[in-house]
Amino acid sequence: MTGTATVVGAGIGGLAAAIGLRRAGWSVTVLERRTELERYGAAFGIHPTAQSALDRLGAGDALREHAVPYRDAHIRTPDGTPIARLPLERIERTAGRPELLISRPYLLDALLAGLDTFGDVPVKLGERVTDVEALAAGQGLVIGADGIRSAVRTARFGDRSGPREVGTVAWIGIADIEGPVHGETWGSGRFFGLTPVEPGRTNWYATAPEATTADELRGLFADWHDPIPRILDATDPATWIRYEMRHLYPALPSFVSADASAGHVALVGDAAHAMTPNLGQGACTAILDADALTRALAAAPPGPAGIAGALRAYDRERRRSAQRTAFASRTLHRFMSTERTRLRNAAVRLLPG
Repeated sequence: MTGTATVVGAGIGGLAAAIGLRRAGWSVTVLERRTELERYGAAFGIHPTAQSALDRLGAGDALREHAVPYRDAHIRTPDGTPIARLPLERIERTAGRPELLISRPYLLDALLAGLDTFGDVPVKLGERVTDVEALAAGQGLVIGADGIRSAVRTARFGDRSGPREVGTVAWIGIADIEGPVHGETWGSGRFFGLTPVEPGRTNWYATAPEATTADELRGLFADWHDPIPRILDATDPATWIRYEMRHLYPALPSFVSADASAGHVALVGDAAHAMTPNLGQGACTAILDADALTRALAAAPPGPAGIAGALRAYDRERRRSAQRTAFASRTLHRFMSTERTRLRNAAVRLLPG
């Protein structure tokens, strides 16, 4: 079926949903409250399932043009001792393709290029949506892709579910050197990750107690194994990004409001299931949401009943899966951040190689 849709939010999930709907023949407008798109340089891990979704959306080739494979990564202790391998080889054997890493600007560019091929999907920046119900009543469909503080979610589903802090601050950056090892190092109450992002550069991320400042961060990891201190020294602190780790809690009872009288609404990405970044699945789940939603709508019969049925099908396909991923990521955060490192490390050593 076809119709008219407004996508609120021009992040990964919103742009992917806009592409999928337009490919299905819908008339689409994207509204973004920021005056420019967020182009900070964090690397996203794109699982093979999300790569397949991007292929269906027509953005897979653009993804692979700038992505790098993620292979041969370990979990280590602060002195550099490997205690487990990340399951990247198993992922590649099972899927027939590797996990990919791509910087946020490149992924945004790939999605924007996908929209540009149609030539008729406006992305309106600086558009803050203040009356969601009026917007929903006037449209065939509103998609809330506006992040963890989603105005669309709050207007339609209330404020019972909202951002919850986990008491940890995350820092991310990109160093202009290529690190000799990749993976994660788990210490007591904090951890540090290193991944490739493009030739000659290394993406890094670290967690620390909430009150940690940029000046204190280097000190926290000064005696950790090489190349962690070198990576931090090679990154200008002015480019570091700090954010308080949060997740959406409690889990929503539905990702959709299939009510023709009030206007149909669907949530994707962080608006539906914001999660801690420990599993590296935030971008993937948003892409999978967009793909599932647009496939359901493309297959639906015309009319309001068709939209309602498609939204319910989307909710059945994605809600439990996404919420399980969010729960697993939050659980992994607690496991990684524990101060009982001896018990944790013994458990990690039991993981299959």
